[in-house]
Amino acid sequence: SPQRLALLAFGDSLKPTAAPAVASLHALGIQTALVTGDNRGSAEAVAKQLGIDIVHYQVLPEDKAAIIGQLREQVKLAGGRAAMVGDGINDAPALAAADVGIAMSTGTDVAMQAAGITLMRGNPALVADAIDISRRTYAKIRQNLFWAFFYNIVGIPLAAFGLLNPVIAGAAMAFSSVSVVSNALLLRRWKGSSK
Repeated sequence: SPQRLALLAFGDSLKPTAAPAVASLHALGIQTALVTGDNRGSAEAVAKQLGIDIVHYQVLPEDKAAIIGQLREQVKLAGGRAAMVGDGINDAPALAAADVGIAMSTGTDVAMQAAGITLMRGNPALVADAIDISRRTYAKIRQNLFWAFFYNIVGIPLAAFGLLNPVIAGAAMAFSSVSVVSNALLLRRWKGSSK
């Protein structure tokens, strides 16, 4: 009977930053999913190694967008949004189907065209950084709108009824602009985890 002399196994190696990237997403309160064409064993092994929450395996390229659409509807019910990270031609429809498509610049042009965000390095940790800075930016926008409206809601009626000296009203308007710009500039202090 034939005897086995060797066994060869091939597989892609994971990027060393992949597991910390998934952990960073979890720290931001984000549930993670793996949607892959790989077989069940490979997909579950990778998901376990990285700490990914949901696994969809043996998915055909044309079915990826449908799965992202389903996940999108599920998270929408909870008040969330679905993001898709990909870099290949097969990922392009799913990137377009997500609320936010994120492509790696090391990927295909088609994926980058379909995505709303392109990360300039192929580092998975940049995904959590992009989400973190976008959340912080959105918070600054809300703060700045509040202060701009506050100054106007208080200042304009006081000036209109002659209760506020025009010089003081002008100074308050200038201070409003300076405070809004200064608050926005605080974002420059942000340091991403992948630096």
